[in-house]
Amino acid sequence: MSMYLEMIRVRFLMMLAYRTNYYSGILIYSINIGAYYFLWSAIYGENSEIQGLSVLQMTTYVAVAWMARAFYFNNIDREIAAEIKDGKVAIEMIRPYNYLGMKTMQALGEGLFRLLFFSVPGMIIVALMFPISFSASFMTWLFFLVSLVFSFIVNTQINLLTGIMSFFLFNNTGLIRAKRVVIDLFSGLLLPISFFPIWAQSVMSYLPFQAISYIPSMIFTEGFVGQEIYHAVLLQAAWAFILLIPIQLLWSLAKKQLIVQGG
Repeated sequence: MSMYLEMIRVRFLMMLAYRTNYYSGILIYSINIGAYYFLWSAIYGENSEIQGLSVLQMTTYVAVAWMARAFYFNNIDREIAAEIKDGKVAIEMIRPYNYLGMKTMQALGEGLFRLLFFSVPGMIIVALMFPISFSASFMTWLFFLVSLVFSFIVNTQINLLTGIMSFFLFNNTGLIRAKRVVIDLFSGLLLPISFFPIWAQSVMSYLPFQAISYIPSMIFTEGFVGQEIYHAVLLQAAWAFILLIPIQLLWSLAKKQLIVQGG
């Protein structure tokens, strides 16, 4: 366990060395959130609410969704692909730790850095610029944090699956790009899932992407209340468990399939 904690610490310190990039990122995200704020204000017009969300809740939803993305987002699928291409993966796999566990801990270290130096200060700045509602309920904050942890887990697991595919495809750049577009759209980052047509909502209810952005954002904005919150968090936990199955199956096949391209 100490090895994995050290990986978190090292990745955190690596990100700290380039923290200026994230300060500029706060500005970019703030501009992005501002664009969505004016867009949704125009869409709402005289309507007090759409699909159960007021314009204030929608503004909060957008801000939280994008700032939460800074925490759960990572590029470990690209890192795995690069390590396969240059041959480094062969060395990593003979070291005394689990390769996928190591990549997960590195992603967590990066996520913690983004949370402390990007999401939190970014949310404060955005709250000073645009109307955002912060819940006074301790339970709302507690369930939001739990949900945010699960969003990181599910997103990281999907990235691991995408990265493992590099063992079979050798060049999965197109798959990585497609995966990012699918997650941004179907996770509720760009548009709340409740705004999709009924048939689309039914399809997405069977997919894990809602566990990444939609659920934590709806909990924070109190779009989910009562039993809806419990069901949503349990759904995230279920997907976090289910995704372990294809990861382990693919990883077992990938270790037999490994062909080092470089090194």
